Amino acid sequence: MTERTLAIIKPDAVRKNVSGEIIAMITQAGFKILGFKMIRISEAQAGEFYAVHKERPFYGELVSFMSSGAIVPIALEKENAIADYRALIGATDPAEAAEGTIRKAFASSKGENAVHGSDSAENGRNEIAFFFSESELVANQA
Repeated sequence: MTERTLAIIKPDAVRKNVSGEIIAMITQAGFKILGFKMIRISEAQAGEFYAVHKERPFYGELVSFMSSGAIVPIALEKENAIADYRALIGATDPAEAAEGTIRKAFASSKGENAVHGSDSAENGRNEIAFFFSESELVANQA
């Protein structure tokens, strides 16, 4: 089933100048890019985006980190996009991530883990809508 998911290249990876390499890994894995941009979000926007984690101990640190520099949100589409993208990015902790995953290659810690990925099809739709209007998403036809 074709799904959409949101990828975000996080501030640590943008600062390391590896966005292009991450995008190459994503497209080589068969994902279609429907939209992407480089932006900087405020603490309020980061707090809204990660509101689902508000009660968790890492929430404040996550919000501060995500608003600390430029990010690259990317709307992706593919068969089984959620599961396939989560497999491509690897475990949250790069020390536990499999070889060949984005986090193994580019993340430096559990907190600065290079990328975000939606955890369900519903969240993928909602997260894409947070960063992109429908008119910004381009159907990438072969």
